[in-house]
Amino acid sequence: MKVPDMAVERDITLPQLHLRLRAKVWGTADKPPLLALHGWLDNAGSFAYLAPRLADRWQVIALDLPGHGHSDHLPPGVHYQFIEYVRCVLAAADVLGLQRYQLLGHSLGAGIAALVAAATPDRIDHLLLIEGLGPIGDDGRQTLHRFREALEGSASSARPLRVFPSIELAVSARTLASGLPPEQARPIVERGLRQAGDGWHWRSDQRLNQLSPLRVAEQQVHALLRGIESPTALLLAQPEAPYLPAARMQARADCVDDIEVSHMDGGHHLQLEHPDAVAAWAASHLEKPTD
Repeated sequence: MKVPDMAVERDITLPQLHLRLRAKVWGTADKPPLLALHGWLDNAGSFAYLAPRLADRWQVIALDLPGHGHSDHLPPGVHYQFIEYVRCVLAAADVLGLQRYQLLGHSLGAGIAALVAAATPDRIDHLLLIEGLGPIGDDGRQTLHRFREALEGSASSARPLRVFPSIELAVSARTLASGLPPEQARPIVERGLRQAGDGWHWRSDQRLNQLSPLRVAEQQVHALLRGIESPTALLLAQPEAPYLPAARMQARADCVDDIEVSHMDGGHHLQLEHPDAVAAWAASHLEKPTD
């Protein structure tokens, strides 16, 4: 499964947001740029198997989103919400000089990517989404309960993150929590750890585990998705995940004018589980001409 990791590290300073992001970059600058966005509590290591399989034709730039991997955490008092992620990705694209680029997202990253494409339709050549299309929506049934629970929880201190005596034990913990096999969890875990005197600590911001007081209404999600103008490909795992029910995903896909929906047997991290097949899927769409 694994291919040699020829990635280089890159710092991306966002002066207007007072943040520093990090990225792993595969491929050379003379190739068309492909910006990749990972999922919640993942990091750029999520693309460690997929990106090398695309790097001969595209320069894959996999960001560590704020609060994840080696990137800065958001300042105190600022919450991790979709609009903040979108601002950061747009700012990163500006700093990287990406006037037009391909955009790939997985899970949370797919939700962010969809909103980036809706916000700047003139800059995205192709939009590739794995296990996600837009942010988590709200149908109103749990709005008040979630609002109260989130505000009550924000007043309490965050639970300290676990410390591991070895990387192997951290990999085992991630495997137990997510169901990812060790070889698939390892690239994410290794990038998500830092070593201190008492062992290995998660780099991720504890605030990522806090509930969001308010979510976007599903009707608003549909309105935003209608702003996507680039050719779009959505890849969903089967069997479907409980948080990505087929009816809801189809209703969202129906909002995008130019979209092709595909399914692949496997789990939520298809790009780690089936990197060859996902690379073939991605290449087949990235190679299609745009108007």
